[in-house]
Formats: sequence, structure tokens, C-alpha cells
Amino acid sequence: MAAGVMYPTMQDANGWGEQVSETRGMFMGTPEIYFAKRIDNSRVVRMVDPKRRREMKSFGVTLAVFFLLVMVYLLQHLSAIEYGYRIEQAKAEQSSIVESNRELKLEESSLKDLERIDIEARKLGMIPPVAGQVQIIESGNGDNAGPVMAKANPNGIMVVSIQQ
Repeated sequence: MAAGVMYPTMQDANGWGEQVSETRGMFMGTPEIYFAKRIDNSRVVRMVDPKRRREMKSFGVTLAVFFLLVMVYLLQHLSAIEYGYRIEQAKAEQSSIVESNRELKLEESSLKDLERIDIEARKLGMIPPVAGQVQIIESGNGDNAGPVMAKANPNGIMVVSIQQ
């Protein structure tokens, strides 16, 4: 049974009654014929080859192990990159904290400046103490290493040492 398409020849085209030009695209080569052949594979049985099956199993296991090793390597590599980013972020944070600490120490030293405190006190209407208003209390660095307490009396300030 032949099925397919046969292309006409120039002699067949002359019999059609009209002029067929070369530019019209008439194919005048070898005609193509297709034959349809039905193949029945219902009786074909696949033979099991134990050697081939063993080779395929070992190939599959090898491929799985290789895939697992590649995945472990990628996991380690990506976690190393992630830790690198974390370290850089921590370093940046540390440098900003160090800079902030330096600024706070400068501010503390400027706030502890006695001249600035004196100027601010005068702005608030405070005056320096007059002579005799200040009494210096000795620290407990001498023989009496005990605590020292000051007590206000109507006569003035009295220092009381507590000895145990």
C-alpha cells in the first residue's frame, strides 16, 4: 500500500492547459513516496540482563553519592560565604560602636570641664563659696581606715569617725 505525495512533472503541467512558469515554484525533482508499514511488537518480550541491571544499580549509587558530596560541598561553601558576610557586618557594627564610644567620652570630658560648670552655675545665679563655708573632710587613707561621716550642726559641719 503506497501512501504519500507525488509531485507533478513538467509534462503533467503542460497538460493542465495553462502556462506554468519557473518562478511559480514548481518542483520538478524526484517524487517522494511514503510507504506506511505496520509493525506488531506485541509478541516482543524484553530479556532481563542481570549484568546490565547490576551495572545500572552501581552507576545509580555512584551518581547518588557524587550528588550528595557535591551538595555537602555547596552547603559548606555557601555557609562559609554567609559567615563571611556576618563577620563583616559585626566588624562594621563594632567600628560604629567604637566611634560612638569615642564621641561619648569626648562629650563626657567636655561636660566634666570645671570652667564650663562654673559658667553654667553663674548663669543659674550661683556664687562661689566664701572663706570658711567649705570644710575639707579627711579621707580614710590614714590609720583610721573606717568610714567617715559628716554631721551638720547649727554651729557648722562636724566630722564624725565611726570606728568598729
